[in-house]
Amino acid sequence: MTEKLLNFRAEGPASAPPLLLGPSLGTSYALWDEVAPELSITHRVIRWDLPGHGGSAPELIGPGATVGDLADLVLALADSLGIGQFACAGVSLGGAVGLHLAVEHPERVSSLAVICSSAHFNGAKPWEERAARVRSEGLGWLAENADSRWFTPGFTVPELVADQRAADPAAYAACCDALAAYDLRERLAGIGARTLAIAGREDPATPPAHLREIADAVPGAALVEIPGASHLAPAQCPEAVLTALRAHLDGGARRGMAVRREVLGDEHVDRAQARQTPFTARYQDFISRYAWGEIWTDTTLSRRERSMVTLTALIAHGHYDELAMHVRAARRNGLTAEEIGAVLLQSAVYCGVPAANSAFAVAQRVLEEDGD
Repeated sequence: MTEKLLNFRAEGPASAPPLLLGPSLGTSYALWDEVAPELSITHRVIRWDLPGHGGSAPELIGPGATVGDLADLVLALADSLGIGQFACAGVSLGGAVGLHLAVEHPERVSSLAVICSSAHFNGAKPWEERAARVRSEGLGWLAENADSRWFTPGFTVPELVADQRAADPAAYAACCDALAAYDLRERLAGIGARTLAIAGREDPATPPAHLREIADAVPGAALVEIPGASHLAPAQCPEAVLTALRAHLDGGARRGMAVRREVLGDEHVDRAQARQTPFTARYQDFISRYAWGEIWTDTTLSRRERSMVTLTALIAHGHYDELAMHVRAARRNGLTAEEIGAVLLQSAVYCGVPAANSAFAVAQRVLEEDGD
């Protein structure tokens, strides 16, 4: 019999670094609609639904559940998708699941973003009372005041309020049980994953002090406060959340700079950095993040293959100054002088003999200078 798994939506290249996104109690993965598509440009994004929410089966959770039970469901989903280590980000209960994973399964969590969440949710009593009322009355009364709990006055996302209304009451109450029993304050100092805490300054449920408590306790953690955001910041202030997550998740510019140095060599990169001015700084950052931090790090093609594609493109467009640089890069990426010659010969057929004449002259000069 096939094990039931959390409902999920996958976006982005299968070869990209995996990123798991968790929702808040009462919502579905639609909470991430304004953020996930952008994150999927650089990551394999997996958005999951809580039991009894969205498309997840309510029977995945029962009375007396814990955040650890929810974390186990997330790990089972990751395992089913062949995902070992992953970055994770979560809102409220989804953030609590991320914290639990970072504490109990540190080998699985490469980085963590905790959004409008906490290491505790103000004690057991409020959640026990909410669970009891939901079990007896259903979720209609919560849907009626969802906007005031989730957003600042005048803002709403009807789809998320509909998610609250459509959630399974028993599963929702079991999630309340999990929040009632949850308190990780004494274990935050043991988290080793690179951690970002994001607070909504107008959040009444998990105010900035809760996120500051996490940032102060987790070694090296950073804190971002978003003005004008209440409890569901990814829905209300998606651009601000996206900016914070992009800067945190994989350090694209830092990773890109490392790859840039590996391919082009320290001497070239140092010269480029020395020539950088305030006018060109954003462009240099763009190159490091996009060309080197996203394209050259994609494992779909090897660096050897990327060098061959790059040489051909530079010849086709007559960019011979860049060609010299990338002939050296091709050697670093493992191409022999004979293989570079074969690429140039292929280019003669499809880019033209005059272009190949210039390319051979450039390549021969570079290879002779480098002793090839």
